[in-house]
Amino acid sequence: MRRHLIPALVLIVLGTLFLLDNLGFSTFDAGHLISTWWPLLLILAGVNLLLKRMGGDTATCRN
Repeated sequence: MRRHLIPALVLIVLGTLFLLDNLGFSTFDAGHLISTWWPLLLILAGVNLLLKRMGGDTATCRN
């Protein structure tokens, strides 16, 4: 369950920021933020994949 919570919260926060920017309630520049930080999303996705693979390789012994 926790694995699905973080992406959902990220989408909610990003959606809220975009909405506030579009409505003029914020001076937040969403386009500049994404154009600057998009490589970080790729890095985090790669780290996530590595951690999933490392966690899945543990052997279990059953009698």
